[in-house]
Amino acid sequence: MTDQGEMKTQEEDLPPDINDWTKHQVREWALKLDDVEDTDAEILFQQNISGRSLLLLDTADLNKMGMTYGPAKLIIHARDEAKKLKTAGPISSTTQPERSCKPYPFCRYHDTYRYMESSILDVTESGASDLIEPCHEYKGFYNTPDETKMIKFTGEVIRFAAACMNSCTNGTIHFGIGDDPDFTHGQVLGLVVKDKEAYEKALRPAIHDCFEYKHKEAAQRCIRPVRFVGVLNKNMTSSDKYVIEVDIVPDSTICGENIYHTLNNTKKAKKKAKDKETVKSETKQSKQFFVRDGGSSRNLLTPTTSAKPMEEYNKFVDNMQQRSQLRKQAEEKHVSVIKSSTQGSRLSQMITGGSLSLDMSHFERYVIVTNKAHSSQFESLGFLVELNPTAVLDFDPESAKNGLQYQFDQQSPVHVHLPAQYKITGPIEDIANKLKLTRNTSWVFCNGGIENEAPSDIDQWLMDKGASIRDVISFLCRKDVLPNKRFLVIFLLWSTVSERIDPLVETFSTFWQELKGTEQILCICDSENAFTSWNDLIEARCGINISSRCIYELSFAEVNGTILSLLSKNRRSSRFLPCGQGSRVLLEKKEERSLNNLEVLCVNQCEGGNEDKIVKEENFYRGGKVSWWNFYFSEQPGSTPFVKRDRFDYIMNTVIPDLCSLRKACVLFNLLHVPGCGGTTLAMHTLWALRDRFCCAVLKDNNADFTEVAEQVVKLLTYVHKEQLPRVPVMLMIDDFDDMDKVFDLQQLIEKECEKKDIQSKSAQVFLLNCMRSEFSGLIEPTQDTVYIGNNLSDIEQKLFEEKLVEIEKTHKNAETFYGFMIMKKNFKPEYIQGIVHNTLKSFNKNQKHAELLAVLVLLNVYCKGASLSVSLCEEYLDLQPKPYCGTIKVEEGFGKFSTLIDSCLVEGKVEFKAVKMIHSSIARECLQELATAHNVHKANIADLLLTTDKLYECTQGKDKLLQDVHHILVKRHYSLEEESQFSPLIQDIAKETPGLEEVVLINASKRFEKDAIVSQLVARYYYLKKKEFTQAKFWAGKAKDLSTDSSYIADTSAQVIKHELKNAIANYKEEPISHEMLNMFLKMAQSAIDAFKETQSLAKKESIQRLKIKTDNCPFNTSGCLGEIQVGVLVIEVLAKTPIFSKDSVRHDIMSQVLSGDMKLKNVEKCDKWYNKHRSYYNILRQFEDLLYNLKYRMKVNFDLLDNFYVNLGSRFGMKDSREQVAQNELCRCFRVYAKLFCKTDCALLWKNKSIPVMLKLHEVRQFLEMQKADTYSGILNYLSNDIPTEIMAKIARHYEFVCHHNPTVKERINFIYVNVVLSCIKLQSQYLRPYQKLIDLLEQVLREQTQINDMLPLHFIAVMLLWPQQRRPQCRSLGKYISQLRMFYHTEMREMYNGKSPIVHFFLGKKQGYERLVPLREIKRCIMAGPEQFASMWENGRIWKEKKVEEVLCRVTGRVKNNLILADTCIPIEVTPMFRNQISGRAEGSKVSFYTGFSLKGPLALDIN
Repeated sequence: MTDQGEMKTQEEDLPPDINDWTKHQVREWALKLDDVEDTDAEILFQQNISGRSLLLLDTADLNKMGMTYGPAKLIIHARDEAKKLKTAGPISSTTQPERSCKPYPFCRYHDTYRYMESSILDVTESGASDLIEPCHEYKGFYNTPDETKMIKFTGEVIRFAAACMNSCTNGTIHFGIGDDPDFTHGQVLGLVVKDKEAYEKALRPAIHDCFEYKHKEAAQRCIRPVRFVGVLNKNMTSSDKYVIEVDIVPDSTICGENIYHTLNNTKKAKKKAKDKETVKSETKQSKQFFVRDGGSSRNLLTPTTSAKPMEEYNKFVDNMQQRSQLRKQAEEKHVSVIKSSTQGSRLSQMITGGSLSLDMSHFERYVIVTNKAHSSQFESLGFLVELNPTAVLDFDPESAKNGLQYQFDQQSPVHVHLPAQYKITGPIEDIANKLKLTRNTSWVFCNGGIENEAPSDIDQWLMDKGASIRDVISFLCRKDVLPNKRFLVIFLLWSTVSERIDPLVETFSTFWQELKGTEQILCICDSENAFTSWNDLIEARCGINISSRCIYELSFAEVNGTILSLLSKNRRSSRFLPCGQGSRVLLEKKEERSLNNLEVLCVNQCEGGNEDKIVKEENFYRGGKVSWWNFYFSEQPGSTPFVKRDRFDYIMNTVIPDLCSLRKACVLFNLLHVPGCGGTTLAMHTLWALRDRFCCAVLKDNNADFTEVAEQVVKLLTYVHKEQLPRVPVMLMIDDFDDMDKVFDLQQLIEKECEKKDIQSKSAQVFLLNCMRSEFSGLIEPTQDTVYIGNNLSDIEQKLFEEKLVEIEKTHKNAETFYGFMIMKKNFKPEYIQGIVHNTLKSFNKNQKHAELLAVLVLLNVYCKGASLSVSLCEEYLDLQPKPYCGTIKVEEGFGKFSTLIDSCLVEGKVEFKAVKMIHSSIARECLQELATAHNVHKANIADLLLTTDKLYECTQGKDKLLQDVHHILVKRHYSLEEESQFSPLIQDIAKETPGLEEVVLINASKRFEKDAIVSQLVARYYYLKKKEFTQAKFWAGKAKDLSTDSSYIADTSAQVIKHELKNAIANYKEEPISHEMLNMFLKMAQSAIDAFKETQSLAKKESIQRLKIKTDNCPFNTSGCLGEIQVGVLVIEVLAKTPIFSKDSVRHDIMSQVLSGDMKLKNVEKCDKWYNKHRSYYNILRQFEDLLYNLKYRMKVNFDLLDNFYVNLGSRFGMKDSREQVAQNELCRCFRVYAKLFCKTDCALLWKNKSIPVMLKLHEVRQFLEMQKADTYSGILNYLSNDIPTEIMAKIARHYEFVCHHNPTVKERINFIYVNVVLSCIKLQSQYLRPYQKLIDLLEQVLREQTQINDMLPLHFIAVMLLWPQQRRPQCRSLGKYISQLRMFYHTEMREMYNGKSPIVHFFLGKKQGYERLVPLREIKRCIMAGPEQFASMWENGRIWKEKKVEEVLCRVTGRVKNNLILADTCIPIEVTPMFRNQISGRAEGSKVSFYTGFSLKGPLALDIN
């Protein structure tokens, strides 16, 4: 008989060590063995075989006990296998850390809760308590053989279920939870589950078999479905293990006062080993009655000789009525009362900062902290996408694989980061820009999971990754990264946080410390249990109760719905783009957000919005930037139309249709305007009117990466209809660029991107609407793609403004403060602006902070386009102390009475932020004047305040932008054709207004920008240009050079200091002849200057090569070193001309020429000098500088030729003239006149009259004449095509070359002679000095057969390609293809250091006529157009020039076929021609027929106007 003390006779979790098995456990083990009879198991029990004795048995021992040989052998084999299995079992609990966790919520199946491996359930195995709180039972289930697993599972569930039902208590049995002594009680082990359905399939029939017939249905209802709870690894990654759980709910309405017996059905499968035919079952049945007894289930009907169990059973049954009644009362007490929860409204308040609208939320940014989410929660993700968080700190290492990040990325673009990327290693805004922090959501993987970053176990996370997460949080909480008190940190607890060392607890603590409280923290979880656990952990860690900052009574579905309801209809509605013929296409949110450099204007923009019309209109009329809402409101019933400027109809009806007809991928349209006259408004009005015909967008940030911008523009162009033609073109508005070069850079990159995507340009695909400020209307030459808006309204416009004012005064009470509107309505009358400013600034007190800030803002606005001060900076400076909720003081109010002069705006830069600016540029300029005249606050005072006030540069948003703006007003110069501005307008104005104080400002600037080479360079320039203090200038130039060792522009400043010192010293030295001491000093300075300019040249070449590698840097070659060396040469000539050796007469002047040419040595001059003794000291000094003197002419000539080559053969990429280059060329001409006067002196008339002059002398004189006319280089000769040279001069040059070519000419001279003839034919075709065309061809072919120096190869091949181009009735040149290939090679070899940022000039075009007339010079095309330089450049760029009838009459149209991005011209021999604009052949099939005009440049033949 069994012992009374054995309570768990059917306990299936056998101890790992067989030595510890009892005889009962041995019997149970044997009963489960296949092919072992129950009688054999009973033999072991009757013989008192325990685990220890079982290990000592062998087959013979079992035979002696009466067991047959077969079962005995099977038992011994099974024992040996059990020994192996137990040995390989799970590790002992003694090595496990004790981390508690909550059990899975009772009777729930869709919660996202998961266990973590080795954590400890914080409830013990227990009996009935309050009958509602579930009791628990744990089963390891880890060493159960697969063949008996289901039998054991169903048996344990039924035993536990019956015990709970009889005890009237809820309960949960857990499989995969360890117990003493092998594990810590309640330790999560987990089980590998291969087939989840098998458990449920096995359980339901077992319930049917084991319960009495009358109770089968009740049992099925009380025993809930099997639940599988996932087990996470310690590093938060998913595992393949589960804890299997079954909940028991003996509801009183089901169970009543019933008692539940179970039947012990032990099925033994018996297989015939030999034939495997039959499966027989033998069933032994016995009644059982289980009850909960402490942590176990006890059978009160266990067979025994004692009567005590039956007494206990009878007593238990008698008390069933009372127990049932207690159950019913407990259920009634536990029924959830429907709460009048306010958490929905609390969530709305907290997530918006009190505004109850996400459109107008107090919070500008959201930061999300999240842990592992369950797949069922992804349905509630919409609110997270709409919040568009700045950053997400994700602690799920599998988030990118199948978690939250993967799901979010399907709907909105993200930038994935590791925490290390947030470590501060440089300027803060540079890091933020690199991370693209305010462009798209930054997803930070805080526990690995990407880039081979391994996740850490929860107990190791703090050591491995805690520091880097603190860096992330510190970075995000900086005032110069996210707006102070205007961002909210939301902890989304998708999974319950139950451990004190959980990373989220540490993360909360760090945010709490950084934000100095919880006002900017919101925690969201979806159950009270999760909240309680989280709140307790935070209270233990931080000592605070966060219940007021938590939402936990709402499910995540309710959270999702509540937050989405805070969006306006406009924000929630779909947005559409036009796709042609009046149809629309949906713009997906992810696609729109991926275009993060563009503000896309949709067809249905603003529809369904709830923006406040009054607020939007007031902001605009006061002087704020126009918004799409202003156009939308003006179209609504009851409103007068938006004021339409005169040029609007011209743009819509003339400019746009004309641009549409151009065959160019990206066309440019310039809208130039005086600041504050409505230029930006007109540009946006144009976009608004065209939004149903174009995909319209505005560039957000002018400093964005243009390569990215181009990619996004083309992405918008090809959106949805990638293959559909024709595409809806894109119109991109760019506003406030300060340099046309940047506009051209963007245009070029868009064209390249179109080429890359094979986008055909049969018509314009991208329209660049360039809205640019211009103060100088008189200098703007009107062109077909340029419209100018001035500050003078027409009569019609004035009438429209008056009509609009009537409407404004009806709907707005404070129309008198609508300065932006009224300034235009008053037609920009100065008196009106003066009155506004004078009255507003009456109370100005320079000692008040808001007055100081206004003065700074005024100065910045006047001298820097688009300057502003961030709201964060203003709040810090004015001590406004903002709060993280609505209703706090607005920054505009901090300016007091001056608030009517400022307006808020959004600044798109490295970091996006809100800022304040002056409402109108005219008001800013008048304020500056008023401050000076009425309050004695001058520009110098404000600049000094701006530069010396550290508080302006503390840790606030917009700090980098402020530094850029300050740098701009100090450094940026304005250039014109008349003169080169020496300093920025601010510095020049300070010098005029308060002379001398500009030096103080510059010194303060050098302290503020201590590490800035350009500011040090600026100070150096001031000292050598204005103060003539060259020692100071050298110091600052040296400092600049130390800060930027590789910049040619900085190196040039050092050279310029020496050059100006030399120039100044020569000018101040009045004595003549010059003393030998001064000669020595001057030549030393000259040598130093030349060496410095040579260094500049070397650095310039290195820079140019480096730019070619970068490809996006279009900064041209720095020629200042070449010009500087020439200028020093001129100064040397001036100094030497004042010495007695070279100044006496013309003979000595010729001697100087020979010495500086290297043709005569100083020792020879000494020998012929009859005043040698008197001049000895001069000779001694001159001999110290022999290298300088002998190479002077050569070095000057090299630089003249280089600069001529540069200016003649390379032009602006877009045909626009650079005023700085014009100034440099003017100076170059002056220097050449000095050079020619000394080295090219000749009497041309005497030369031809005097027949007795020796040939060699005559040749020398002729060559000097040619050099003097710059006709000794092909560049100089080609330059005559663009200069209005008298015909006689060109004829004389031809005549001289004819003479040279009859007297053993060099190859270079013969090449030049060919050029001279071609140029002369363009100037005067009937000239008697023009060599017959065929003879010129013969000469060319002769030269081509001879040896030629490398330096002459480029001009030779250029002229050869043009003259040998196939033509009718002439033999074809078979080597032309080779010559073209060589021309391209020599162009890249010779011009490589100079052509960056430039385009080769097309000198000639292929005409319709023959002979010389076949080559049409560029100037002939210009004559056909009869346009000014700006208009011609515009027509050239956009291709309109080829539509001109006169041009069509002159040029020959050639046909060809497309091949490998080139065109094979249809000539007798195939010739490759490069398209001028490759996008004109993009998308065309190989072999497509095209026609084009042919142009000739040093880079090779070009195809223009391809059709």
